[in-house]
Amino acid sequence: MAKQDEFNQETPPGDLNELELAREQTEETSAEEHQFEEGFTFRTFLGLLFVAFVMLPGGIYMGLVAGQGIGAAAEWVTIVLFAEVMRRSFQPLKRQEIYMLYYVAASLTALAAFGLSGGPLQWKIWDQFFVQSTPAAAFAKEIPHWAVPAPDSEALRQRSFLHPDWFIPIALLLVMEVLGRASWMSMGYLMFRATSDVERLPFPMAPVAAAGALALAEAGNRDESWRWGVFSTGTVLGMGFGFFYIAIPVFTGTLFGNAVQLIPIPFWDLTSNTENILPTALTGFSMNLGEILIGFVLPFHILLGAAISSVLTYIVANPILYHTGQITHWQRGSPTLPTQLAVNMDFWLAIGIGVQLAVAVIGISLVIKTLREYRNREDKQSRGAFRAIPAGRGDPPLWLPIVVWLGSVVSYIVICRILVPDFPLWIVGFFGLLWSPLNSYISARMVGLSGQTVGFPYLKEIAIISSRYPHVDIWYAPLPLYDHGGSAQRFREVELTGTKFTSIVKAELVMLPVIFIASFVFWAFFWKASQIPSSLFPFAQRFWPYHAQIDAVWKQLNRPGSEAQQWLLDAMNVPRIAAGFVGGLGCYWLFGVLKLPILFFYGFAGGVGQLPHFTLPKLLGAWLGKRYFAKRFGEDNWIRYAPVLLAGYFCGTGLIGMLAIALALIAKSVSSLPF
Repeated sequence: MAKQDEFNQETPPGDLNELELAREQTEETSAEEHQFEEGFTFRTFLGLLFVAFVMLPGGIYMGLVAGQGIGAAAEWVTIVLFAEVMRRSFQPLKRQEIYMLYYVAASLTALAAFGLSGGPLQWKIWDQFFVQSTPAAAFAKEIPHWAVPAPDSEALRQRSFLHPDWFIPIALLLVMEVLGRASWMSMGYLMFRATSDVERLPFPMAPVAAAGALALAEAGNRDESWRWGVFSTGTVLGMGFGFFYIAIPVFTGTLFGNAVQLIPIPFWDLTSNTENILPTALTGFSMNLGEILIGFVLPFHILLGAAISSVLTYIVANPILYHTGQITHWQRGSPTLPTQLAVNMDFWLAIGIGVQLAVAVIGISLVIKTLREYRNREDKQSRGAFRAIPAGRGDPPLWLPIVVWLGSVVSYIVICRILVPDFPLWIVGFFGLLWSPLNSYISARMVGLSGQTVGFPYLKEIAIISSRYPHVDIWYAPLPLYDHGGSAQRFREVELTGTKFTSIVKAELVMLPVIFIASFVFWAFFWKASQIPSSLFPFAQRFWPYHAQIDAVWKQLNRPGSEAQQWLLDAMNVPRIAAGFVGGLGCYWLFGVLKLPILFFYGFAGGVGQLPHFTLPKLLGAWLGKRYFAKRFGEDNWIRYAPVLLAGYFCGTGLIGMLAIALALIAKSVSSLPF
């Protein structure tokens, strides 16, 4: 540590040493022991089967009926159930096993777009609906049969996945699942090595899942640690808030047809109320208590920068841009989301892309600077400590993930070449070999610093339009345009819980066939029982036609003369992208001159495109934590308490959500009986 302190003294204040301090604080919250053990065991495998064959159908049903997922509920219900059963069998789960249960449940029950949940086959259910929908009628026969059977196919009339017309689409889907796992695991690991092992970024949200696993692992010990008490407090808090925020809307919606929202979901929207004074300003506030608790965990300067940036762009600048004629597609009376779409497409999309490119350049320069500092040091021991990998972590040789990633990308390129041979190959190669790793690195750095990813929207659409490729099959081709930056945090969570990295590989290898089989079985059952959407699935019946209209517009963007095509091309304004890039570099230089923390800059850059509805509650939480709770409990104690409290809160809201879902299902079953 003496050598490290010496290095930090040589580093300019507010630069890399600030990141080291944030890193040390997050490591304190997890009580890292670096005693790595396997987490994927036979008991974890039983948890996988439980989630796949018990939780998964509930997630499918709730998505179709209410458009809600059961992610948090499935995660914590599975953990608590298995932890209690094992504890009463005098074979308590290790924290590594508890975390892997969390990992498996989160992976299998994630909610996708359109209220879809339930594994890979969910996308084929959407495709079969879309190809038969009215908005797609103009080009339905052009949709490739390797994606979905033709609209007049017997496979769709019979509503059966066992029809031969489904063989190629499902086989291709399986291949994509294999390549997708190979891609994210390899690139995610490389991003983790770059941002965690080399740059030592703090990953402020990673200790949350780790803290929950540690707390549940310690419950039941005679000398229960502080974690269990704090975790229980968070759980009670989450259940209390979840009753009003989740349970009441779900149950009243089931009983009366209209959900009663005592607390606005997802936020209190004031945009249309303030449009006479501040036209196009995005005003509102999230009433979700979880946003404030997240502010307890994230670095204060990150949240301060994000809040200032989001307010300056979306509230202060928008009315000015509107009055100067820069925002032209906004319509009065529009709520937050349509207004955000209009202002982004008219101005902020290009600015945001330029700012994130500046973040990438700055990040790469900091990595080079860090490596150069260590390379120039004469102290071999310090250099060795910098590159050391914790013993027993289960790291593969570095060449292996590089080879796996290259193999997956080349496979994507070859498959795209076979499926859409006339589409420009250089675009596919650019996405896979250059843009995806660069985008993943930008996103991994933002996750490592702020806990939030960043994205570059509409790049796929711009590339397809610019290529002048006129056919609809390109929208179904597996273009290798991916962001694996968030996977770096997943590896950091695994490290914090003392779980070997080989556990993830084993879990993914076993999950692939299990989830594919379960997804096939349950989606085939629901689809055979009734057309999807139908009156049995009110959310899908109400919203899927609307999403189909939007999807049909996107899939016709590459047809000449499309109005939406011109709007999107205008949004990608090259001078504004350049202005955003120069502005990002200028802010970095200015904040450095003013001696502002580097975390403030990253928060400021990430705040471009974030709604003030969410950045302001997080800042409120950070302020309360810094000014009140840290003084009451002591700064060091509060740094340890906050992630455990947040993990308990997620557990509590998940449990109350699962209870609400169960009661809603019972109510629907009883109401359909003839007596």
